[in-house]
Amino acid sequence: MIVVGPVESLLIGLAALVSGVLGGMLGMAGGIFIVPALTLGFGLDMTHAAGASLVSVIACSCGSAASAMENRLTNVKLGVLLEIGTTLGALTGVFLGDFLSESVLYLLFAAILLLSAHQMAVKRGADETTRDPGVPSDPWGTRLGLNSTYPDAIAGREVAYEVHRVGLGLALMYGAGAMSSLLGIGSGVLKVPAMDAAMRLPIKVSSATSNFMIGVTATTSAGIYYARGDVLVEFAAPVALGSLVGAYLGARILMRTSSRRLRSLFIVVLLAIAARMFMTAIQGPTSVGRG
Repeated sequence: MIVVGPVESLLIGLAALVSGVLGGMLGMAGGIFIVPALTLGFGLDMTHAAGASLVSVIACSCGSAASAMENRLTNVKLGVLLEIGTTLGALTGVFLGDFLSESVLYLLFAAILLLSAHQMAVKRGADETTRDPGVPSDPWGTRLGLNSTYPDAIAGREVAYEVHRVGLGLALMYGAGAMSSLLGIGSGVLKVPAMDAAMRLPIKVSSATSNFMIGVTATTSAGIYYARGDVLVEFAAPVALGSLVGAYLGARILMRTSSRRLRSLFIVVLLAIAARMFMTAIQGPTSVGRG
């Protein structure tokens, strides 16, 4: 039985705040960071850490949504559309879980992350207007009203962007949902590179839209964990508060961070998670975290 006193609650809240800031900036929520903090730093078992992680994801999504939507970074129409692919993929993953080796899946996931990091690095020098003459406009982006603009505080201007390759985006979200379900991790780490590299969205729009989508998905899973009694209030409460404040701050920082720096930070995170996936495959599959 782990006793959580005032000092421990404060430390858990601070860890969640830092995780929320990173999650709010990168569109990954905070679960991928908070699970290692709770298990390694506070001795919480993986099941209850995952329950607290889902609370963190929801709080992070809500915290960043207010600022992101206020500044018109979140593409809500696109997020709702892509959530269809993610949900269908997650359902598929549930049925495939008994037939595939987890070690192979972790290696595959790590390879995908490395490829995503490479694609994001290639795009790092590209113009963030995403009006790329080399990529044809997607008629579905126009028909569904997905193309939009957002104010860039760094450049001091309105940035117009088009949503490219909607079909490919849906297919990638399906794969992200399936991998998330199979490995018990969040799909935000795959959603942002997919929207950034494949659909040619600005990195800030990708991050904000991913955070919006993650919150919708995590709500259902959190309900299941709560019904099972796997959400411990003494951990979930400081995690929720810290994540909420951190995500709000992260979304504010996102507005004031250059796209190039944000992309570089995301690449570093992708490489770090890929290395962890390789280690997990070698040492034996364990739950990695959510968001």
